Amino acid sequence: MYINATGYYVPEGRVHNDYFLNVNGLTGEWIEQRTGIVTRSKAGADENINTMSMKALQNALDSLPYSVRDVDLIISASYSPYDTVATAAHHAQRVYQIERAKAFYISSACSSFVNALEIAEGYFAMNKASRAMILSADKNTAYGNVSDPQAGHLWGDAAAVFFVSGEKICETDREILDIHTEGLGHVGKGTDAVMMRPRDGGIMMPGGRDVFAQACIHMQKNVLLLLERNGYTLEQLSWFICHQANMRILNNIAKQLLLPKKCFLHNIEKYGNTGSVSSALVYAQNEPKFSRGDLIAISVFGGGYSAGACLIKG
Repeated sequence: MYINATGYYVPEGRVHNDYFLNVNGLTGEWIEQRTGIVTRSKAGADENINTMSMKALQNALDSLPYSVRDVDLIISASYSPYDTVATAAHHAQRVYQIERAKAFYISSACSSFVNALEIAEGYFAMNKASRAMILSADKNTAYGNVSDPQAGHLWGDAAAVFFVSGEKICETDREILDIHTEGLGHVGKGTDAVMMRPRDGGIMMPGGRDVFAQACIHMQKNVLLLLERNGYTLEQLSWFICHQANMRILNNIAKQLLLPKKCFLHNIEKYGNTGSVSSALVYAQNEPKFSRGDLIAISVFGGGYSAGACLIKG
């Protein structure tokens, strides 16, 4: 499977750490020390995952080596849908008149993007699709309770799009070597650690410590699995992109794997935890710095629990 083009959109709005002192009693210094976050992105009142996805899609079109109408599979990956019936996938299909495409929405918390990649891989393997558009977006600030001292200060908003194909289209395509995902509802605090209930408190993370511990375990484990499965060593890894949940998680993984921190790409300090889109956003923003032959790992962990990773050759 190959990445043909990527695009992204980050809203202009920013919320600085200082905002939370009078809201949930947390100082800016405490938030930065505990999470690495200094500001977080905030979508406007008139923005949602459909509108943000369309802006990310538009951002990708100049580099797309074929017509967007050639897409035959559209997947919206998110846990904060604007409309659970007319999804972002259907919205894209209508805006761009992509008549031949299947379109649907999937959610597996913050691992949704990697799960969407794996679903596209399955459709390609069954010869039921050949070119896919994956729209990943979350508007966390629509559901986050900023007064919650456990998680109200974490959330940001953003969108990204990946165009992928079952066959190489042009020389600039990057190859997805392997994908692995797993459901972990039976592990640790599982289904009780993180939740998003629109009518009952919004996004909450009562099991923050367990989330931290499990993320540190599974995000590194899955990358090591893919490296071994594909005949690579950890020393050959050029870039490591984690789900942007907490800078301390990234530092913990770097320390455990004995990898230099310069290998870890991140944007949490500017945008906060942007949810299921965070790893896709980091990849799309940093794609210009990837050289041919680079080995890039994306590893994610989400509530529920769920996890996944993919290995990409530049």
